Amino acid sequence: MDKNNKILLHHFCLYHEVELSFIDSLHEYGLITIIVVNDDKYILEDDLKEIEKMVHFYYELGINIEGIEVIINLLLQNDGLRRELNNTRRKLLTYESLI
Repeated sequence: MDKNNKILLHHFCLYHEVELSFIDSLHEYGLITIIVVNDDKYILEDDLKEIEKMVHFYYELGINIEGIEVIINLLLQNDGLRRELNNTRRKLLTYESLI
């Protein structure tokens, strides 16, 4: 894995002023992936936006880890339903154009 697509967890925590234990908790709940290389912990750059969203939920809105887990699962479910609805709309438009 290329080092350029990983962010050192310690740097992330310092920059965002969050506790490492909070990020570890997110990992324990399966909400984020932490990669360990030579005893250094990294997060993926692709996950940065989602992790920042969880930091916002926790530190600015006061939502606990369990609540964050529920919110993330509902958002994922909502995205899935939105994609399914868009696919169904496309199919319906296709069928309507045949009539």
